This record gives sequence, structure tokens and C-alpha cells, in this order.
Amino acid sequence: MANLKRNMIELVKEVKEGEIVTEKFLTPIFIPLSVVYEAIDIIDETENISERELIDKLLDFVTNRIYNKQFTKDDLINGLHAPNAMETLMEQVTFIAQGQQNEETKKFLAKKS
Repeated sequence: MANLKRNMIELVKEVKEGEIVTEKFLTPIFIPLSVVYEAIDIIDETENISERELIDKLLDFVTNRIYNKQFTKDDLINGLHAPNAMETLMEQVTFIAQGQQNEETKKFLAKKS
């Protein structure tokens, strides 16, 4: 069990003179299976709730359940680039539900090891 999968999210912390300052966060080393059930429930709800409600659920889930409050919901709202925000949030849920990491995360974790 030593090689547990982790995921990453990168948030913009500041914009200085056209340059962005970001911070990367890793999921906790262990995420219980119960979180998978929550991710599946969110995926199932995507067609039955408004997009606004979905975004709120995703923000709460990513902040509180996936990343265990390493950042706030406001940090997430202000740190995601708007055109990619929904994709980024759904990738986080997909990681939990299916264990899929994106290539950027795989490279970051390989470099970190």
C-alpha cells in the first residue's frame, strides 16, 4: 500500500505585472472509500441540478473532502482560471471516482519523488 495515488490542483495566488504566482496542492496521502460514494453522488446529480448548484457542490467537495481544507472555497473560486474551472473541478471528482490522474499531476509527482 506504499504507492497510494494522489492528485494535484494548482491555484493562482496572485497576478503581478502580467505574471501569475501559483501554488500547487496535493491530496492527502489517504482518502477513504467513503469519499468515492460522495463523488459518485455528485456525478449522478449533474443532470438534475442547476449549473450554479453544481458549481457550489463541486467547490465544497474539492475544498473539504478531496483536499481536506488545505485551502478555502474562496481560494478555489479566486484561484481557478474561469474558462478551465469546471473542467478542473470535474477532473478532481473523476480522480476520486475513477482514480484517473492527469498528465501534469503524474509529471509533478514523478519529479517530486
